Amino acid sequence: MFRTPLTLFRTLAIAEAVSWTLLIAGLIVRAATGWAPAVTIGGGIHGFVFLSYGATVILVALNNRWKAGPTIGALISAIVPYATIPAEILLHKRGLLVGQWRLEADAASPDARWYDRPLAWFLARPWALFGLIALLVVALFAVLLLVGPPGGSKG
Repeated sequence: MFRTPLTLFRTLAIAEAVSWTLLIAGLIVRAATGWAPAVTIGGGIHGFVFLSYGATVILVALNNRWKAGPTIGALISAIVPYATIPAEILLHKRGLLVGQWRLEADAASPDARWYDRPLAWFLARPWALFGLIALLVVALFAVLLLVGPPGGSKG
């Protein structure tokens, strides 16, 4: 399904924008009707997709050898509503989403990195990679739920 970094990144960039819509819709429903669970539902979905997008940015940045600037820019784009889509377009135009997954580590490569071997191992086993990322995102999501919503809770 996600045979290239581009397809995975584009999918999560769009999902992040859709999750912003759910959060904003929840805020409108709460303001119009007073039904607070609308924000809880939209916010929960948005939070999970936000973390998943962040994990995707890091994965693609490591695979495609991004420098710090594009990586930080892509991560920051998730904070601004709908900015992940223009970020994806810009990264694609700059050629940063081009290429395949690095399924084999090449220690002789001039751009070899210390993480190439474990990254290649996980990329060659997408279900293990998905499971690890899902576990990390769910664990972080659970911790953030325990900490509470941004801005604190009322009451």
